[in-house]
Amino acid sequence: MTTKAIFSEELFKLSRKMRTLFDARVRAEGLTLARARALMLLAKADRMTQTELADALEIEGPTLVPLLDGLEKQALIERRPVDGDRRAKQIALTPAGQEQASHVDGIVKAFRNDVMKDVSEDDLKTAIRVFHAMARNIEAAPQA
Repeated sequence: MTTKAIFSEELFKLSRKMRTLFDARVRAEGLTLARARALMLLAKADRMTQTELADALEIEGPTLVPLLDGLEKQALIERRPVDGDRRAKQIALTPAGQEQASHVDGIVKAFRNDVMKDVSEDDLKTAIRVFHAMARNIEAAPQA
């Protein structure tokens, strides 16, 4: 097996393991991975339209609606009309949502510390450069 093949396989495995571990940690707090990601994105952006949030989560609009319904039932978000566009809705965190997002941020920080324990700063910088190069290649690649 080539180094590129091994690297690709290890990257896929690592990604799945990270997702599984993080999902388990947020589920222990009564959240799902999707809800935790949405809260974090909304906390960083202050508010987003449903379309912007769906794009950031890399999901389709119809998939987002039940996610938002659940967050709204928990009083973590509110949907607000967008001036000039009756169909569009802005999503904003409520005070309870901001508190929950802050809690999730703590989970994220602990998760990062656990996962990257014993990984040197130089190795992380090298990995970031590799990931950026791979992302550029993906963006430049033909779609099909």
